[in-house]
Amino acid sequence: VNQVVSHLVQAIRSKDGSFSSIERESSGSYYERVKISEPNEFDIMLVMPVPRIQLDESDDTGAFYYVSFKRNPKEKCLLKFVDEDRKLSAFKMLEALRKIIKQEVKNIKDQEVIVARKKAGSPAITLQIKNPPSEISVDIILTLEVKQSWPLSTQDGLKIGQWLGTKARRDFRFEPLYLVAKQNKREKVLRGNTWRVSFSHIEKVMINNHGNSKTCCESDGPKCCRKGCLKLMKYLLEQLKMKYPKELEIFCSYHVKTAFLHCCVTWPNDSDWHLGNLDHCFQQCLGFFVDCLQKSQLPHFFIPQYNLLSLEDKARHHFLSRQISHQWNNRFPVFHE
Repeated sequence: VNQVVSHLVQAIRSKDGSFSSIERESSGSYYERVKISEPNEFDIMLVMPVPRIQLDESDDTGAFYYVSFKRNPKEKCLLKFVDEDRKLSAFKMLEALRKIIKQEVKNIKDQEVIVARKKAGSPAITLQIKNPPSEISVDIILTLEVKQSWPLSTQDGLKIGQWLGTKARRDFRFEPLYLVAKQNKREKVLRGNTWRVSFSHIEKVMINNHGNSKTCCESDGPKCCRKGCLKLMKYLLEQLKMKYPKELEIFCSYHVKTAFLHCCVTWPNDSDWHLGNLDHCFQQCLGFFVDCLQKSQLPHFFIPQYNLLSLEDKARHHFLSRQISHQWNNRFPVFHE
């Protein structure tokens, strides 16, 4: 994966002036060290710094925005991605990037790499590396990095004061804002010019430095079971999705990760997560998640007004909550299948 991605990053930087400043950043479960099963899926963000921009909400979730430049950017080459409404078009940028990557994978000699077909509404360009022992898929996600304050909708989110401390919260909020090219399905006319805020860089740091005390899980510090709980929750959802792909297609590991972060806030102390209490802690986290499913209410961790469980999918939420309860009451048969 590293070989293929390094090759592509170099090529993208040299091919098109617009992308000359991209940097690679790894996100997702493999890099948070909570990957379950074999490492066959990777998320790679191609992060592109952009000058000061104006963000306009595209709906009431507080997560989706239109991006426009406050003045002509120094990088004139970005102007070709601006649409007739003077908005920076995620669609145009993704198309240009996809085109370069499609050309360039032909030049990778020592591995067979193909660009997968576009998935509707997905912000990723997916590569498939066809080599033994198993096929690997790599999601490349175009990400804008903006060094300006986070939008107003994030003001009451990230409630980590009791868990990681108010200083950590303040430091996180000084980090740049990330925007990924994600279509907002709630738009009446889909123009492909919306961007969704992303906090994966902050989530990675929180999950890797998850202790209330600074020594939690360090080499000589006490171990906790937080990551074990997250892995079990993700594994349970993954197994159920394999069993009921159609009914559960709207769910993804981000739902579980968000519920888990809320649990870390609900039980902020390391003493709540003793390594030996994995069984109990896992059931506590599951109970929290099932409760969210039954109410169809799971607030985004950084944007409290944004509910990740859309009310029109109530029947599916109840279906998942029933499946989880069935597993729970029968000692998780799906773990042994």
